[in-house]
Amino acid sequence: MKIDPTKLITIDAYHLFVSVVTPRPIAWVSTVDMGGVNNLAPFSMYTLLSSVPAVVGFGVGTYRDGHKKDTMRNIELTKEFVINIVTEELAEAMNVTSAPFPPEVSEFDQVGLSPVQSEMVAPARVGQSPVCMECRVLQILRFGREPMINNFVIGEILLIHINDELWRDGAIDASHLKTVGRLGGGTDLYCRTRDTFEMKRPELEV
Repeated sequence: MKIDPTKLITIDAYHLFVSVVTPRPIAWVSTVDMGGVNNLAPFSMYTLLSSVPAVVGFGVGTYRDGHKKDTMRNIELTKEFVINIVTEELAEAMNVTSAPFPPEVSEFDQVGLSPVQSEMVAPARVGQSPVCMECRVLQILRFGREPMINNFVIGEILLIHINDELWRDGAIDASHLKTVGRLGGGTDLYCRTRDTFEMKRPELEV
C-alpha cells in the first residue's frame, strides 16, 4: 500500500501519523491565564530538541471549529509553561485533564492534583509528578490552514525538579520512573515503559 498524505482529509491524516510515530511520550503541560487560573492538559506530539542548550517542543492543535485551546492561549499571553512527567500512577488523572473544560475551570481542581508554585515561571507545576520542567517560550511555529492550525511550541528548560528517590549515580533511574506513552490513532491505547531491553551501541574503529 502507498498513501499520498496530501490526498487525506485532516482526521484520516491524523489517525495515520499518530499510528506510525509510536510510542509517543506525553507532555503534561501546565499554564496559567492572566486571572491566575491554572490549566493542565496533555499533548503527545512532544520531543527533546536539544540538550545543550536544553530545549523541548510540543504540538498544540486547535479545536475542530478553529478556536484555540486554553494551553495555547495562555502560552501566547505569558510565554511560559511547565512540562510535568506522566507516570502510571498519574495516567488516569492525565486522561481526565484532556477533556475540554471551560477556561475558568482549573484541571488541577477537577482531578485533585496539587499546584505547586514554580521558581522561575508563573505556571504551577504538578506536585504529584516526579519530574517537572519549568520552561520559557523561544519560538512558536504554525502549520496548516484555518480553521485547523497546528502550533509547535519550542521552549527553553530553565529548571528541572526531580524527586530525590529517582536520582541514582548521577542520572534518573528510568526503571523506577514508570512513564506512559500514547499509541495509535483512533484508539484509546497507551503503553508502559516497564518492558525494556538493552542493546550496546556499536563502536567502529577508524
